[in-house]
Amino acid sequence: MFKKKHVFILLCLFLGLQHIQAQGFFRRGNNIKNLENFDKNRWSWGYFLGFNAYDFKFDYKEHPTQDIIIDKTTGFNVGLIGNLRLNDYMDLRLEPGVMFTQRNFMYPEIPEDNLREVKSTYIHIPLLMKFSTKRLNNFKPFVVGGVSTSINLSSNENNPDDNSVGEFRMNTNTYYYEIGFGIDFYLYFFKFTPSIRGVFAINDELKRDLDPNSPYTGNINSMESRAIFINFTFQ
Repeated sequence: MFKKKHVFILLCLFLGLQHIQAQGFFRRGNNIKNLENFDKNRWSWGYFLGFNAYDFKFDYKEHPTQDIIIDKTTGFNVGLIGNLRLNDYMDLRLEPGVMFTQRNFMYPEIPEDNLREVKSTYIHIPLLMKFSTKRLNNFKPFVVGGVSTSINLSSNENNPDDNSVGEFRMNTNTYYYEIGFGIDFYLYFFKFTPSIRGVFAINDELKRDLDPNSPYTGNINSMESRAIFINFTFQ
């Protein structure tokens, strides 16, 4: 069954599509171009709101009888956009934002104290290259890719306590590569862009316990985030 947050996401998508349809994007014979000169500006600015689903990829030293179970939740994104036009089909984008998420860990091989609630607040800074098609009336599909870094404000990296007293720790800084796609819709007064991106960490994020044989961290070779972002951009 859908959770309330999933229903809210679908409702946002439905209302957005209804608004776009109401402005004539899918009507045949609609040749009126909104914001015809918008993409000719060297610089443009905006903001985004969205949702995220963070997960972890584990690499074990020795494969356990049962993998660590991760209960993922839907988080929230908010941030700003700076766009530099390079030519008619390429843009360089900086999209600093704040991502809120939570992942719950279950260690099935540990009989007691086997649940960890990991809440994370990321300052996420991606540098992206956007490759667009030719504008088709009032919409323009694109693909986007690039690299990013984040600062985990909830990492607990410098906390002297570890899992022996219930504290799960992560490294503060993480690096990623990103790839995704979306569609620019040119409305009467602004450009609206729904997009989806995959985000994949390239460094180990786990801060290990002091005990090298810790049942929580001792068998983990690396722990890397991966996430899906669904963002709604307004420029």
